[in-house]
Amino acid sequence: MAKIGLFYGTQTGNTETIAESIQSAFGGDSIVDLYDIADSELSDFESYDYLIIGCPTWNIGELQSDWEGLYEDLDEVNFQGKKVAYFGVGDQIGYGDNFQDAMGILEEKISANGGQTVGYWSGEDYDFNESKAFKNGKFVGLAIDEDNQSDLTNSRITSWVAQVKSEFGI
Repeated sequence: MAKIGLFYGTQTGNTETIAESIQSAFGGDSIVDLYDIADSELSDFESYDYLIIGCPTWNIGELQSDWEGLYEDLDEVNFQGKKVAYFGVGDQIGYGDNFQDAMGILEEKISANGGQTVGYWSGEDYDFNESKAFKNGKFVGLAIDEDNQSDLTNSRITSWVAQVKSEFGI
């Protein structure tokens, strides 16, 4: 099976925990390499044809600080030919006007640099007003809400990972 690079930023540890759960659902560290974006180099993206990008939406619709610091530099990465899946962590009730915006911000940037988005996720069973990650009736990746729907997290990860495996062709 092809190696997958999973890059995440975390502020409180929630996104790291979700990243570890996704890694486990894929089959562990022999399949998915985890990278905390705070400790990563742009060249780390080059080693993979399959990427997973994880970011919480911070404050009011902003990128997590480590992703924010790297955001402009993502223009230097050639994502052409890479399949990219996304997941985000956010609070749909407290921040319903910008739920999962960070995931949408990163997806837009990486797609503009050639990345092929996979892993679109239904907006069914969510309650939010607006999101930069919600396009054509779906999220651009897996939307996790640990604050209000933590009981759904494991089943969502299991379903999404099965979908992404198929879309990665692995």
